Amino acid sequence: MDTEIDIYRVLDYLRDNAGKYAQAKANRIYLEEYRKALKAKLMVKYQKQGVTATAAQERDAYADDEYDTLLAGLKEAVEQEEHLRWLLIAAQAKVSVWQSLGANARAESKNV
Repeated sequence: MDTEIDIYRVLDYLRDNAGKYAQAKANRIYLEEYRKALKAKLMVKYQKQGVTATAAQERDAYADDEYDTLLAGLKEAVEQEEHLRWLLIAAQAKVSVWQSLGANARAESKNV
Protein backbone atom coordinates (compact mmCIF):
# COMPACT_ATOMS: atom_id res chain seq x y z
CA MET A 1 0.00 0.00 0.00
CA ASP A 2 1.30 3.43 -0.90
CA THR A 3 1.51 5.47 2.30
CA GLU A 4 2.82 8.61 0.64
CA ILE A 5 0.21 11.36 0.66
CA ASP A 6 1.01 14.67 -0.99
CA ILE A 7 -0.85 16.75 1.57
CA TYR A 8 -0.42 19.97 -0.39
CA ARG A 9 -1.97 18.38 -3.46
CA VAL A 10 -4.88 17.14 -1.37
CA LEU A 11 -5.37 20.55 0.22
CA ASP A 12 -5.23 22.21 -3.20
CA TYR A 13 -7.87 19.75 -4.41
CA LEU A 14 -10.15 20.61 -1.49
CA ARG A 15 -9.71 24.32 -2.12
CA ASP A 16 -10.13 24.06 -5.88
CA ASN A 17 -13.27 21.93 -5.73
CA ALA A 18 -15.13 23.61 -2.88
CA GLY A 19 -16.66 26.12 -5.29
CA LYS A 20 -17.69 23.41 -7.73
CA TYR A 21 -19.44 21.54 -4.94
CA ALA A 22 -21.14 24.73 -3.75
CA GLN A 23 -22.37 25.43 -7.30
CA ALA A 24 -23.64 21.86 -7.70
CA LYS A 25 -25.52 22.10 -4.42
CA ALA A 26 -26.96 25.49 -5.36
CA ASN A 27 -28.13 24.04 -8.70
CA ARG A 28 -29.85 21.15 -6.94
CA ILE A 29 -31.60 23.38 -4.42
CA TYR A 30 -32.66 25.80 -7.16
CA LEU A 31 -34.20 22.98 -9.19
CA GLU A 32 -35.97 21.59 -6.14
CA GLU A 33 -37.51 24.98 -5.44
CA TYR A 34 -38.26 25.69 -9.09
CA ARG A 35 -40.09 22.36 -9.28
CA LYS A 36 -42.73 23.81 -6.95
CA ALA A 37 -43.08 26.98 -9.03
CA LEU A 38 -43.29 24.98 -12.25
CA LYS A 39 -45.99 22.75 -10.81
CA ALA A 40 -48.03 25.83 -9.87
CA LYS A 41 -47.56 27.36 -13.34
CA LEU A 42 -48.58 24.13 -15.02
CA MET A 43 -51.64 23.82 -12.81
CA VAL A 44 -52.67 27.33 -13.87
CA LYS A 45 -52.07 26.34 -17.50
CA TYR A 46 -54.39 23.36 -17.17
CA GLN A 47 -56.96 25.41 -15.25
CA LYS A 48 -57.05 27.85 -18.17
CA GLN A 49 -57.61 24.87 -20.47
CA GLY A 50 -60.76 24.06 -18.54
CA VAL A 51 -59.49 21.52 -16.01
CA THR A 52 -61.37 22.63 -12.90
CA ALA A 53 -60.53 19.98 -10.31
CA THR A 54 -57.31 20.73 -8.43
CA ALA A 55 -56.36 17.05 -8.36
CA ALA A 56 -56.73 16.87 -12.14
CA GLN A 57 -54.62 20.01 -12.59
CA GLU A 58 -51.94 18.48 -10.38
CA ARG A 59 -52.08 15.20 -12.31
CA ASP A 60 -51.72 17.02 -15.61
CA ALA A 61 -48.88 19.16 -14.27
CA TYR A 62 -46.94 16.08 -13.15
CA ALA A 63 -47.53 14.46 -16.54
CA ASP A 64 -46.38 17.51 -18.51
CA ASP A 65 -43.22 17.19 -20.64
CA GLU A 66 -41.83 20.38 -19.10
CA TYR A 67 -42.08 18.80 -15.64
CA ASP A 68 -40.33 15.65 -16.93
CA THR A 69 -37.51 17.82 -18.30
CA LEU A 70 -37.13 19.52 -14.93
CA LEU A 71 -36.96 16.15 -13.16
CA ALA A 72 -34.21 14.99 -15.53
CA GLY A 73 -32.26 18.15 -14.73
CA LEU A 74 -32.79 17.61 -11.02
CA LYS A 75 -31.52 14.04 -11.35
CA GLU A 76 -28.37 15.29 -13.07
CA ALA A 77 -27.86 18.03 -10.47
CA VAL A 78 -28.12 15.54 -7.60
CA GLU A 79 -25.68 13.20 -9.33
CA GLN A 80 -23.14 15.99 -9.82
CA GLU A 81 -23.50 17.18 -6.23
CA GLU A 82 -23.12 13.70 -4.77
CA HIS A 83 -20.15 12.90 -7.00
CA LEU A 84 -18.33 16.04 -5.88
CA ARG A 85 -19.34 15.53 -2.24
CA TRP A 86 -17.86 12.03 -2.16
CA LEU A 87 -14.66 13.18 -3.85
CA LEU A 88 -14.31 15.88 -1.18
CA ILE A 89 -15.01 13.32 1.56
CA ALA A 90 -12.30 11.08 0.10
CA ALA A 91 -9.84 13.99 0.12
CA GLN A 92 -10.74 14.76 3.73
CA ALA A 93 -10.11 11.11 4.58
CA LYS A 94 -6.64 11.42 3.02
CA VAL A 95 -5.95 14.39 5.30
CA SER A 96 -7.00 12.30 8.29
CA VAL A 97 -4.75 9.43 7.22
CA TRP A 98 -1.87 11.85 6.71
CA GLN A 99 -2.45 13.24 10.20
CA SER A 100 -2.52 9.73 11.68
CA LEU A 101 0.64 8.70 9.86
CA GLY A 102 2.38 11.81 11.16
CA ALA A 103 1.21 11.18 14.71
CA ASN A 104 2.37 7.56 14.51
CA ALA A 105 5.76 8.59 13.15
CA ARG A 106 6.20 11.12 15.96
CA ALA A 107 5.22 8.52 18.56
CA GLU A 108 7.66 5.97 17.11
CA SER A 109 10.51 8.48 17.07
CA LYS A 110 9.96 9.18 20.79
CA ASN A 111 10.18 5.48 21.56
CA VAL A 112 13.54 5.06 19.80
